[in-house]
Amino acid sequence: MGSNQISRANHKPRFYPHLVLLWFPRGGGAASFTTEPRHSVKVAVFYENLSQRDSIPFLFLPGGYLGRWGEMQTGFRLNLTPIKEPLGFVKVVEWLTAVLAFGTCGGYTGRNVVSIFCGGSSNETLSATLTYPFRLNQELLVENNTALCNRTVPATHLVGDSSSSVEFFVAVAVLAFLYSMVALLVYLGYMHVYRDSDFGPMFDFVLTAVFTFLWLVCSSAWARGLQMVKDATSTAGIESTLALCTDRDVKCEVTDYASMHSLNISVIFGFLNLIIWVGNAWFVYKETRWHSQKVNAQQAAGRGPNPAPI
Repeated sequence: MGSNQISRANHKPRFYPHLVLLWFPRGGGAASFTTEPRHSVKVAVFYENLSQRDSIPFLFLPGGYLGRWGEMQTGFRLNLTPIKEPLGFVKVVEWLTAVLAFGTCGGYTGRNVVSIFCGGSSNETLSATLTYPFRLNQELLVENNTALCNRTVPATHLVGDSSSSVEFFVAVAVLAFLYSMVALLVYLGYMHVYRDSDFGPMFDFVLTAVFTFLWLVCSSAWARGLQMVKDATSTAGIESTLALCTDRDVKCEVTDYASMHSLNISVIFGFLNLIIWVGNAWFVYKETRWHSQKVNAQQAAGRGPNPAPI
């Protein structure tokens, strides 16, 4: 703005992305402040009856606007334009896929029917129940002292515990869902602050990178955990769990499997989220100063050195 004096009538807000400390000298005059170590800007300030001290500091937080008489111009301004851009559109997709990821596995309940064929006597039927969060070692397959194929069978539980992997998967999906909503709120109402500051895009990029890594880990863990559930409730898994099935004249077989389509879909959505968040990281990175500095450096290198004066 230079050192020209600005009147109250035509003083328009201007954004300063860094922490700014203004010092108003006693007796009137221009106040100087620094936005970067190598840049200093003079601002003409009108004030009166300040204080008996030699100077008074005024502190303006990062990401704000220096408006008339130092007001912070950071209010909500609804703007739907970011939704039409990749940055906002991908965030909507992330919000939707996160809902589908935890919605397709949370609250799941299924039942496998195990048929026991007893040689020379009536056949028996058992039920293996599968419920979220798949603590199979707590699911009772046979109650204590149950008579099966003319034999007394002790209490038997299913084998395995996939609760840690599926709960981690759901937790990441819920956190991604919440973060996507908050990010959309910022994009739609505070994009003027987001793009005029260094902190907003950099913070967004770091969190996006963290969620990308979390999606990779939790999706891989849940895919492995789901396979453990399938193995434990298959015919081979039941035969290894129930000692009765090892007898020569007894055959155990799972004759009716619970539908696990929704669980398979949850794994697919987990890895789909990984791909989407990797792509979104690029669009967020383009908003940071790291990208702008790289572009400016490349452009400066392309122009070459300035010609020497004659």
